[in-house]
Amino acid sequence: MKIGKNDVAHVANLAKLKLSEAETEQYTEELNRVLTYIENLDHLDTEDVLPTVHVLPLQNVFREDETHLCLPREEALANAPETEDGMFRVPRVID
Repeated sequence: MKIGKNDVAHVANLAKLKLSEAETEQYTEELNRVLTYIENLDHLDTEDVLPTVHVLPLQNVFREDETHLCLPREEALANAPETEDGMFRVPRVID
């Protein structure tokens, strides 16, 4: 599969990127090299390779939920730049 300069320009436009003609040419060449390499993977013999989700033999490791005492309010707010009525004071985000 080959991509052309029009494809690169279209994707750049979608990403709101302004590419010069030289950059468009450069990215077209680089992306075509990547696609050529990926096409080479199609020629590998994977008959005896088991499907995997991850390349390493990992499993989710869950810890037991344990309850702990909460920080005292004064300690939790000790390094806050601003507090008000025992809570964090933050700038208004929505008007």
